[in-house]
Amino acid sequence: MAGTLPQLNATVPSATPHVDRAVALWSILGFWAFYFVLNTARMAISGAENQLGMLPRRGAVVLVGIALTLVMYAILHRWEGKSMRFMLTTAALVSIPASVAYAMINFTAFYLVYPSDSDLKEIAQAKAMHGSGPMAIISESAVSWYFFIVAWGVLYVALSYAAKVGQAERQAAAYKSEAQAAQLRALRYQINPHFLFNTLNSLSTLVLRQRTREAEQMIMNLATFFRTSLTCDPFAQVPLYDEIRMQRLYLDIEQIRFPDRLSVVVDVPHELEDARVPSLILQPLVENTIKHGVARSSEAVVVTIKARKSGGSLHITVEDDAGGTIDSCPRDGVGLSNVRERLAAAFDGTASCTCGPRDGGGFRVELQIPLQFHA
Repeated sequence: MAGTLPQLNATVPSATPHVDRAVALWSILGFWAFYFVLNTARMAISGAENQLGMLPRRGAVVLVGIALTLVMYAILHRWEGKSMRFMLTTAALVSIPASVAYAMINFTAFYLVYPSDSDLKEIAQAKAMHGSGPMAIISESAVSWYFFIVAWGVLYVALSYAAKVGQAERQAAAYKSEAQAAQLRALRYQINPHFLFNTLNSLSTLVLRQRTREAEQMIMNLATFFRTSLTCDPFAQVPLYDEIRMQRLYLDIEQIRFPDRLSVVVDVPHELEDARVPSLILQPLVENTIKHGVARSSEAVVVTIKARKSGGSLHITVEDDAGGTIDSCPRDGVGLSNVRERLAAAFDGTASCTCGPRDGGGFRVELQIPLQFHA
């Protein structure tokens, strides 16, 4: 049966983002509370008469303004999925009847219900100048209130745009996380076919040479290696001790192939055994020591795996002392490229892989990753 590709699990809903209702309500209350306090202070400073008597009417008018803005909120909320230009146009248009309605309510509350002498004087002046006192006052007031009300509409559109940007950022982060996980799986699974190919070549050589006992031991070690590696999460981090144990399984297989030419030294302090590393991150490096060091040398070769701590970093070195091996870093090699890509995906640029010839002959690769003891 043909395999299926893993699907990305979207963790952020794709529904149209909306301004949080609590944020919208608080913005409305804040706008009108600002007007109430500012206008009351202005009237008190100017010495307007009967300020205490005006407070209940001003409060009632503010409540009407809040109600009109709530109607605007309901309309804008309905069209939040549209473009910003559409939303701004809607806010500008809806603010027209809202400002006219508010101007009429404000005129009724202050000029018709128990008007003060100054209010009556203002009506008379407007009638003398325009021929229609109430309508002139309402029109001028509506223009002033339009800019106040439309300012809230613009604020709401800005909040809506911010909600869209926030959702886009969350979606991008979720997709990046899913893509990173998929990349880690892909890079992790690149290792096993490479290792299997090399091992089967070694096994075929043993069979052709009729080294049955060594071939049987190699098969058992190979089965143990794959059984262990395939049971772990492909992009999980494992204790360094387990990673070293996996590499010893691989090197045991290769020691059957090179019984007189391969020696292994592991130097890992006890306190670093539980440090977390990506699973099988050392596999390509150990394979390179066999391919470029042991297999090409006619002398005994020591493969060394060691770890040390430096500040907040864990340094892991894989090296061989084979003479006459490669004298430059094979940056385009599959194994080292795989390691670099896995480190970049797992640690987001905080890890590194450096390589080069070793003093006295041989080759060294050093990994530097953040030191952590918990997955």
